[in-house]
Amino acid sequence: MDHQTINYAEFAAHIGVAFKDIALLREAFTHRSYLNEHRGTGLKHNERLEFLGDAVLELVMTEYLFAKYPDEPEGRLTAYRSALVNTNSISDAAQAWGMNEYLLLSRGESKDVGRARQYILANTFEAVIGAVFLDRGYEVAKEFISKSLFKQLDAIVANRSWQDAKSRFQEEAQERTGITPNYVMLKETGPDHDKRFEVGVYIGSDLVARGEGASKQEAEQMAAEAGLEKKNWQAL
Repeated sequence: MDHQTINYAEFAAHIGVAFKDIALLREAFTHRSYLNEHRGTGLKHNERLEFLGDAVLELVMTEYLFAKYPDEPEGRLTAYRSALVNTNSISDAAQAWGMNEYLLLSRGESKDVGRARQYILANTFEAVIGAVFLDRGYEVAKEFISKSLFKQLDAIVANRSWQDAKSRFQEEAQERTGITPNYVMLKETGPDHDKRFEVGVYIGSDLVARGEGASKQEAEQMAAEAGLEKKNWQAL
């Protein structure tokens, strides 16, 4: 993609925000890697806008949850907020708005898919919030966040996905079997700079499911997620 051929006014219209300075929106979509290959364009990368957007997103979500759940304790509200603004949730919102089509990336980054692209999209989503906030103010930014994310909350609460997978699996296992699950390292592969871990989650001596990840913690979470699915314990 080239910054001169992408129509950012089209994206602004799509999200329903009448930008006064469309260059702010272009900046929100500009990844640092693009500037490394396109020096002298006068463009800025999106990291400062991302920093600002992250704070606006957190405030909007906190305000919304505080009003919606007047009787919930602080710990539960924090867990809800974390689930709403995690990489998965906000990269999904970015994809739903079609942000992939407007990204300015290096040739190398543009080939990335999966988790790497999720991170880029999540950061871009926050940068877009920062751009909206700077250009149109808090209320317009709040409206954009509301359209993007508030609808996910009911499913997050119903599916208990505000809890991490390990916590949910442990709670379900103890309630249904009376046994606390344990995690065992099954395999470790790859060089030091790019290790992969495979972990099994057990209830007693029974292997329920396996999970893989770039760290032991990630592998355990993936094993717990797989265990919830295998046992059909995803929802209450």
